[in-house]
Amino acid sequence: MNRIKNKYWFLTLLSILSIITFLDRNAISIAGIEITRELGFTESDFGWILAAFTISYGLFEIPTGMWGDRLGEKKILARVVVWWSLFTTLTGLAGGFVSLFVIRFMFGAGEAGAYPNTAIAVRKWFTVAERGRAQAIIWMASRIGGAITPFVIVPMQLHFGWRITFYLLGIIGVVWVVVWLLVYKSKTEPEAPKRESFSWKQIAFSKNFIMLLVVYYCYASGVFFFISWLPKYLYNGRGLSQEELTYSASLPFILAAFGCLLGGAISDYLVTKIGIAWGRRLVPLIGLGLSGLVMLGATITDNNSMAVIMLALGLAFMDVTAPVAWAIATGIGKQHSGAITGAMNTAGLLGGTVASLGIGYLITWSGDYNLPVMLIGAQLLIGATLTLGIRAES
Repeated sequence: MNRIKNKYWFLTLLSILSIITFLDRNAISIAGIEITRELGFTESDFGWILAAFTISYGLFEIPTGMWGDRLGEKKILARVVVWWSLFTTLTGLAGGFVSLFVIRFMFGAGEAGAYPNTAIAVRKWFTVAERGRAQAIIWMASRIGGAITPFVIVPMQLHFGWRITFYLLGIIGVVWVVVWLLVYKSKTEPEAPKRESFSWKQIAFSKNFIMLLVVYYCYASGVFFFISWLPKYLYNGRGLSQEELTYSASLPFILAAFGCLLGGAISDYLVTKIGIAWGRRLVPLIGLGLSGLVMLGATITDNNSMAVIMLALGLAFMDVTAPVAWAIATGIGKQHSGAITGAMNTAGLLGGTVASLGIGYLITWSGDYNLPVMLIGAQLLIGATLTLGIRAES
């Protein structure tokens, strides 16, 4: 009974961290309108600021996951949260392009350790049949973080300015670390049998691994449009006011929270009914396909309200994939799930980097804010098709 009680307390802590992670991460996109104006950035300049985060996040995903496998998720999560909270605060001190680029790069290096080490904790405390739902709750929390970001950042900016907003955000993570160190107890896994021994060569050339990386690349490219560019798309591309932006930028993340929760729950249910292979495959197949279609639909309507609703549905359908992909990765990685989920998320961050930079350059070149959304929609349809090549393992 105590073990069951403990694991749900730990899941609550990890979910709170997921909210903080996305609050800190998404703040730059909301503040981006004021930052661009004050520091004189072009859209392509701002794209590089966004890419600084995704580049470092991708570079440090595998190392921080491996550190968690070796040193334990408790120690590594405490260290990386303190690190990124420091650089969240330092974001408010940036005086130009170079300083902001360096600060956001260092911020990304810290945040890179969050989800691989969260995945280690989930693997240790939850059974195969529970992991989809556990990951779903954690990813739902991340979307709650994204949903509340406009409601937190916009009023703080209006009252204190964007710089003080980042000073205050940095404090939240430090408080979480104190609670984490006091409450969390790492669970030791039994020694892995020889057949589960880690082999980079074996995994790197497997069809499962390659397909998972490509699908997650397609998925993450779409997600990073919402994380990085949605406020500018709505403000500059659709002509929404700052007041309208608060609600319109949060709606996709509100619906996405339900998408995450449903994706994990439905996938876990299907695993018990039709087996793990199709139980994990069907949800992202349908979700990414529907997401691609509604994203394309959003680009052809002149009605701003309809566009916002379609974009919100796009992220919701897209996000049924997140908990399932992480459940698949922990199954492939087993006792080395930190490294494997880190590798998967690195592929996602490559997609995020390309999206962050590419959207900025496409807008600067074409002046059309809908063009990048069309390309993302098409890419999601490709990702949906490729899920047929993934075979999950227990």
